[in-house]
Amino acid sequence: MSESPEQRDAPVGGQAVLEGVMMRGVSTWAVAIRHRDGHVAVEAHPVSSWVTRSPVLRFPVIRGVVALAQSMAIGAKALRGSIDAQETEPIPARTWAFALVAGLALAIGLFFALPVLLTSLIEGWLGSAWLFWLVEGGVRNAIFLTYLALLARQPHLRRLFQYHGAEHKTIAAYEAGLPLTVANAQRFSRLHPRCGTSFLLVVMVVAIFVFAPVGLPAWWILLLTRIVGVPLVAGISFELIKFAGRHRHSPWVRPIIWPGMQLQKLTTREPEDEQVVVAVAALEAVLAVEDPRAASREARIGVEVAA
Repeated sequence: MSESPEQRDAPVGGQAVLEGVMMRGVSTWAVAIRHRDGHVAVEAHPVSSWVTRSPVLRFPVIRGVVALAQSMAIGAKALRGSIDAQETEPIPARTWAFALVAGLALAIGLFFALPVLLTSLIEGWLGSAWLFWLVEGGVRNAIFLTYLALLARQPHLRRLFQYHGAEHKTIAAYEAGLPLTVANAQRFSRLHPRCGTSFLLVVMVVAIFVFAPVGLPAWWILLLTRIVGVPLVAGISFELIKFAGRHRHSPWVRPIIWPGMQLQKLTTREPEDEQVVVAVAALEAVLAVEDPRAASREARIGVEVAA
């Protein structure tokens, strides 16, 4: 009996890291890293979904915030390991923690605080809360697209984007039920509907509607709502991506996910075979421990959104 599209969409997520790929299943995450001497090192670690710790954490929107926080924590661990593998000395824990906090603050400042502050400068010319809301959303999306375009032009990020493409291809081969080989993975597109790039685009759009009811209070209140509202925006975006991912084979969903797919052309590159080898090694390390398809729907929360 053939599997339905939903059954084939196995709960596997991933992330490109420096000279490597992290893959996450339901109860395991693994990272494969190509060291400077050429050998590929693979590490697997157990993981327990945070959303299963309390019924409250499984409520819609809330579960998205919790799942994304856990995904960020796992991704940070994998990234740190990949950087340490390329350096002669490991990065001190204090330095790494500062870098993570600074990076998160920069992202919130760039995509949430800066747009509302820039729009506040011309608030008197706009004349209405509706126009302010529209202009702020346009500024936010313009900053986001400019940021991605600038990243895509950086030559030193090309290999990272190739690993990103290798991760997508490998997950697509697994979802298709094919043996995990380099040849099979290379048959697929480097673009994937559950990519984090697509998720970020949804965040930018959702933010427009979430902040609209705030109206036009003092500028500092506007700024505070944009910062405090980030978890709400992320949680709603999680639910939308989750829904679109489950129904992405539907004709009416495809036009919705199309813009995010096109943005991935900026953050992915066609990988070389040696990079696909690394992605396959990471996913095989997960599959050696678990069968993600056998997991319950509840356990899958958090790994069926980003690929």
